[in-house]
Amino acid sequence: MRARVEDVHELALGMPHVTVVRGSQENPVYQVGGKSFVFFRTPRPDAFDPETGERYPDVIVFWVPSESDKQALVQDPDSPFFTTPHFNGHLSVLVRASRLGELTRQELAEVVEDAWLSRASPRRREAWLAGNRSR
Repeated sequence: MRARVEDVHELALGMPHVTVVRGSQENPVYQVGGKSFVFFRTPRPDAFDPETGERYPDVIVFWVPSESDKQALVQDPDSPFFTTPHFNGHLSVLVRASRLGELTRQELAEVVEDAWLSRASPRRREAWLAGNRSR
């Protein structure tokens, strides 16, 4: 099954202790313990179509556990994940909603779970991992 935008919302909300706050343009920001782990970004000058110069209107940001995890996701030019200089040194990756279908729902679930795990408190992380031993 191919991933969809609805899956991002469902998977993020399916993690424990999640709250949703709204960004400046009512864009959803998923948080655990007051820390964002997935958010829908407003169009920004650093993420744009190289041919037209138009800002991407559909960028989703996912936190990642480490720089090596980030590089593993963005180094393949065929991957839908990318980064921009604005995110240098930031443990997150970007993906356009229009490219989510290049992932399976299971692949997306792993990215969302890793994002949550990278931002949850040690106690919450340990509790979730104890109940999800297959990870």
